Amino acid sequence: MTSARNHLTDLTRFAPLLPGYQPREPQLAMADAVDAVIGTGGTLMVEAETGTGKTLAYLVPALLSEGPTLVSTGTKSLQDQLFFKDVPLVKKALGLPRKVALLKGRANYLCPYRMTLHQEEARFLTRETAEQLQIVAHWAGRTKTGDIAELQQIPEDAPVWPWVTSTADNCLGTDCPNYQECPLMKARKEAQEADLVVVNHHLFFADAALRGNGSASELLPSANTVIFDEAHQLPEIAAAFFGDTLSTRQVQELGRDSLSEAGQTAADLARLNQLIAAVEKGCLDLRLSLGDGERREPWSEVAEKETVIEAGETLLTALRDLEMFLGPLAKASRGMEACARRASEQVDCLAAYLKGEQPNRVYWFETFKRTVVLHSTPLSVAAQLRAQRERQPCSWVLTSATLSVGGRFEHIQKRLGMDAATTLRLESPFDFKRQAVFYAPDGLPAPNDPGYTAALCDAMVPVINAAKGRTFFLFTSHRALREAAQLLRPRLDYPLLVQGESGRRELLDSFREKGNAVLLGTSSFWEGIDVRGEALSCVIIDKLPFGSPGDPVAAARIEHINRNGGNAFRDYQLPQAVLALRQGAGRLIRDPKDTGLLVVADPRLLTRSYGKLFVNSLPNMTRTRKLDVVQRFFDYLARQQEGQTTEQMES
Repeated sequence: MTSARNHLTDLTRFAPLLPGYQPREPQLAMADAVDAVIGTGGTLMVEAETGTGKTLAYLVPALLSEGPTLVSTGTKSLQDQLFFKDVPLVKKALGLPRKVALLKGRANYLCPYRMTLHQEEARFLTRETAEQLQIVAHWAGRTKTGDIAELQQIPEDAPVWPWVTSTADNCLGTDCPNYQECPLMKARKEAQEADLVVVNHHLFFADAALRGNGSASELLPSANTVIFDEAHQLPEIAAAFFGDTLSTRQVQELGRDSLSEAGQTAADLARLNQLIAAVEKGCLDLRLSLGDGERREPWSEVAEKETVIEAGETLLTALRDLEMFLGPLAKASRGMEACARRASEQVDCLAAYLKGEQPNRVYWFETFKRTVVLHSTPLSVAAQLRAQRERQPCSWVLTSATLSVGGRFEHIQKRLGMDAATTLRLESPFDFKRQAVFYAPDGLPAPNDPGYTAALCDAMVPVINAAKGRTFFLFTSHRALREAAQLLRPRLDYPLLVQGESGRRELLDSFREKGNAVLLGTSSFWEGIDVRGEALSCVIIDKLPFGSPGDPVAAARIEHINRNGGNAFRDYQLPQAVLALRQGAGRLIRDPKDTGLLVVADPRLLTRSYGKLFVNSLPNMTRTRKLDVVQRFFDYLARQQEGQTTEQMES
């Protein structure tokens, strides 16, 4: 019996801290596997379905090991939950004095140097930003961590944050006059000394990209073991960090920072202002050349247009002129040296993008109201990740509720370049046959029919009424969501919460609080959402979640696979859709006491040969195609609840 298993089966350790705690065999099997791989340099992939208790299954062996260990998760909110809730609980249960650290990306920490710099140059700020800057300065005097998440009175997207935090572009590193008091450097120092460090995937791959480029800088400490929770997100996050990105906002920030730094030098400020104005105009003209509205398209769609070619070359010339001006000033101050380096890097990045000659990459762009973001993304990250594994011969554990397709791991192994990984699939201990019903309605038109969403809403109104609200209605497109919101609003007697009308956290809080609401959401509500109990009793999925063929990265991958003799639908599009459906369906049953209905409305489940792969990938629920079975199921649940309430009153 492994050490981790011994501790997890010792009820005197965990039961007092977790009411109702009982060790589960899938959890123990995962703990055994994690225990076995630590220290071997091997790679383990564990699919641990909802209810397995995977957090304890990897934290117990990690904290019992000699360490150091990195635990990387998908989002900052999950990172905070691990650090502030889960890890302290396990440490207390084990009675171990392990040192644990939390490390986020640099944009999450106050930069005292930039805060002071912009307090002195307040004329550049709007009134709103100047007021927020005073709030930040007051908080800066009392914070111990400098983590801006502490300052909840200022929104996450507030305009002040870029002025008081640093980026890799503008950080002065060890040359910063405020280096000794830098919250980021203090957090990194604590991480270097810790037995276990909680990070997120974005930070991990930012570090991996730095190491891959031969940089002497490292964001993360070396580790004996790296554990990735929510590992299904890794291919897309890794692709973003192993690619290149340049935004007009970055370019404009370079201009503003150059002007701030130049005030402390003998620079020709009139000439610098002219150069920055030319760069600003170049950014604006590039945005205008790409048309109105928000776009996300391959660069090839616009690369031959004269206005776009001229705007790109004009911006490149303006950046080069700024680079030449800043070069001789680099020795005047550390800040000016950083500006000169950034200008050189931006020139190189933009020039390479406009040439577009790197093989096996897709060049694409996004436009927003005022900005353009240029992306160069690798079609595959397998080679880079293999190289990363070779440079860091530590153990890797990758875990998620959704890693396999049809019970097989080949898809994720191939995308991550980890063909030799040991795999383990653990089914949920929940009794889905008793707890849930799967409904695939009859009679809906084809998903590409213009009347599909209207027909779907007609079919789902009686389902939502049977569930007494308490529904997540998940969509594969914003267009369908907006249409459904218009159709459902006059027909439902339950509160209707619509993504885009409020923030994600506010919508979820309201959903839990009301107890009978209907929430309409798209991709960001398909995963990472945990609503337990009766407030969520029904999940409706409008269509099978095939990726949009209009997405430039997906389209390029599809073309690349087909061009090289593969079958993109079978090898890429279908497995991705199966994993996405499993994530959406996973919102329904989050607890042994949860009950509910899963609806996958897409008729292709029944009419296409691949429909069986989707159905068989879902938990083994009671299945039906009849509305009256759905209504009887909710009637049964209501009677059960009434009986429990009566028992509680009598006792």
